[in-house]
Amino acid sequence: MASRIQRIFLAALAGLPLLVSAQQDDPLEPIVGADIERREIKEDMLDTENFEIGIYGGALGIEDFGSNAVLGVSLAYHITEDFFVEAIYGTSEAQKTSYELLSGAVEFLTDDEREYTYYNLSIGYKLFPGQVFWGENTAFNTHFYLTAGGGNTEFASNRYATYSLGAGYKIYFTDWFAIDIGLRDYLFTHELFGEPRDTNNFEGRLGLSVFF
Repeated sequence: MASRIQRIFLAALAGLPLLVSAQQDDPLEPIVGADIERREIKEDMLDTENFEIGIYGGALGIEDFGSNAVLGVSLAYHITEDFFVEAIYGTSEAQKTSYELLSGAVEFLTDDEREYTYYNLSIGYKLFPGQVFWGENTAFNTHFYLTAGGGNTEFASNRYATYSLGAGYKIYFTDWFAIDIGLRDYLFTHELFGEPRDTNNFEGRLGLSVFF
């Protein structure tokens, strides 16, 4: 009986190397192989272009004096990837007030006094960087931004200290050219109607910018 058991044990030991060899000769092939097509992406970076110069146009709502066309220029310096400072100068011309239009004869301001100019220095902060897609193969970098600052407004032969708040959305077509869609609110106090009056003068604008 013992001899029979020994023969079975020896036969099992003799077959073990064959089993190991069979496993080595037939390794498991991966069931699913990686088959990802890599695309080459070329991205324009604002790496050395810290200065930005631009022009803009749009509509300026001068409180009590209607909505008017506005034109302006801007110069900005990008301190970091997130912060920038911006100087702007704009010009517009106020319309007649509703009272002037209804009366037909009363005029609060002369034509020269209706000229409206302003300059402003603001600090801005960029947020929500993203991309906008044009077709399947083209994308442009974008971001929103907020600004706050102060300056001066010349209107009706007077100068007024002015505060400004703003927001905008910028689309970068290359590392040197961008479109700026912005909104500003210029706040100042005047006494054109006999008593101090706080005014909010909203501006919507579309601008073109060049970086260098």
